Amino acid sequence: MTRTIHRAASSQRRTPARAAALGLAAALTLTLAACADSESDTEEDAASASASSGEGEGQEAAPSSITVVSHDSFNLSEGLLESFTEETGIEVTLVAPGDGGALVNQLVLTKDSPLGDVVYGVDNTFASRAIEEGVLETYTSPMLPVSAEDYMIGEELTPIDVSDVCLNIDDDWFEAEGLTPPTTFEDLTEPEYAGLTVVTNPATSSPGLAMLAATVGAFGEDGWLEYWEALAANDLLVVDGWSDAYFVDFSGADGEGSRPIVLSYASSPPYTVGEDGEPTTSALLDTCFRQVEYAGVITGAANPEGAREFIDFLLSSEVQADVPGQMYVYPVDDTVELPEDWAAWAPLADSPHTVPAQDIAANRSEWIEQWTATVLG
Repeated sequence: MTRTIHRAASSQRRTPARAAALGLAAALTLTLAACADSESDTEEDAASASASSGEGEGQEAAPSSITVVSHDSFNLSEGLLESFTEETGIEVTLVAPGDGGALVNQLVLTKDSPLGDVVYGVDNTFASRAIEEGVLETYTSPMLPVSAEDYMIGEELTPIDVSDVCLNIDDDWFEAEGLTPPTTFEDLTEPEYAGLTVVTNPATSSPGLAMLAATVGAFGEDGWLEYWEALAANDLLVVDGWSDAYFVDFSGADGEGSRPIVLSYASSPPYTVGEDGEPTTSALLDTCFRQVEYAGVITGAANPEGAREFIDFLLSSEVQADVPGQMYVYPVDDTVELPEDWAAWAPLADSPHTVPAQDIAANRSEWIEQWTATVLG
C-alpha cells in the first residue's frame, strides 16, 4: 500500500534559512528601487550613472541586474550576495519555482519566455533533459577547480557542489521504540519497518529521482521495479518535494511527523546536532546515490554576461566555503576547508550506487513512467 501526498511547495528545504534568503531577495529588490529613486533625483546624477555604465548616444546600456532561478534550498550567508553586487554592480533577484525536478520542468515549460538569466540547482539526474531541451547556453567557467573536472557532463553546465542522496533515520525514535534501525534498501521492505518510510516523487524531485537511480544501480534493470513494488506494499509514503518529506513527515530534525525514515542526504545529520554535540539522526550509507548540482546560463537571458559572472561567483572560495553550512552539501573545490563536525557526522559514502549518465538520459522518462505505474498506481 502506498500513500501519496501532494502539497504546495514548502518555503523550507535543507535549511530553515530559506525564509531569510527570500527576505534578502526582497531587500535587494527594495534596495534597487531605492537606488533608482535616488539616481533619478537630478539630471546630473542620471548623466553620471549613464557615463559609469558606458551608456552613450547610440549605445544601449548593459543590464545591471540578473535573475537567478534555483531550487528552493538555495541559500548563502548574509553579505555574500551583497559582495557580488558591490564587486560587479549587478543586482540579484532570486526565483525558486520548487524542488530540483520542478526547477528543470519549469525551465523547459518557459523556454520561450525565460524565467531568468542563470540557473543553479540542476542535478546530474535531470541535467540531460535541460541540455537536450536547449534551455542552456554554452559556458565553461575559468574558475572551475581541478577537483570539479570529473563532474563535467557537457559544455552547458558548471558543477558547483556534490552530495550523496541517502535514506536518513531518526536515531532517537528507534532507540525509544527498541527497534533495530535498518541499514539497507532490503530492510525497508521487512514487516517491522512497515509504515515508517517517506520518500519523494522522482517525477517532481531530484532526490526522488536519485533514489530511483540508486535502486537501478543496486538491483539492476531486471530487479529495481520489483523492489519498489515490495516497498510500496510496506505502507510507503510519497510526497512531492524534499522539504515536505524532511520537515513535515519525518519525525527527526525539525519535523513532528510520524515517519522515522526519510529520503535526504549523507550531509543532513549535522543539521540535527544538539546541545550534547551529537546528531539525533544518521544516514544509511549503503543506500546512497552521488548527486552533483550545476549552474548554467539560461538560453535567451537578458544579461548573459551577468549570468556568467554569477557562475564564476559560485565557484569563488568564499561561496564554496559557505555551501556546507548553508546548504549542507560539499563544495566541488576540494581545497576548501570543511566544518569540523562533517568528518564525523557527514561523510560521503565509500561506494555510492552509480548509474552511467548516458543510461539516465536514455531511460529517465521510461523509468519515471514505470515507477509511477508501480508505486502510485
